[in-house]
Amino acid sequence: MQTNAFLKTLDNDRIVAAILDAEYRSRGEIRVHVTNQSIAEVEAAARAQFEKLDMTKTALRNGVLIYVAPRSQRFAVIGDAGIHERCGPTFWADIAAAMEADFRAGRFTDGIVKGVQQAGEALARYFPRAGQTQDVNELPDDVTED
Repeated sequence: MQTNAFLKTLDNDRIVAAILDAEYRSRGEIRVHVTNQSIAEVEAAARAQFEKLDMTKTALRNGVLIYVAPRSQRFAVIGDAGIHERCGPTFWADIAAAMEADFRAGRFTDGIVKGVQQAGEALARYFPRAGQTQDVNELPDDVTED
């Protein structure tokens, strides 16, 4: 699928609302990125984009990236060291599996929202908000693209 057609199917407001909700309940950061590139190694491309988006610079190293490559019909869900060491590799595969069913049915927004929600649950469990203190939003919440 061409990236522009894919992006037109997304409900950005709904995705951003899911990100805001997940981040409100935790001290974590979630980003969604859509690439126009044809990608052979989606996890390597996701890790490179993770770096470009400065996601390794969060204070608790608890950023999560949902990376989608519509041209290649591939996607990856990855997390920084802080969240990865608590969840392990099967956690990321479980999120991807939950998203895949929606993606295969053409429900791209639903799949991304599901991924954001599951990542948000883990972030809330392992990086909960500390009482009534104001959390700092370290990264933008919008859907990015290249």
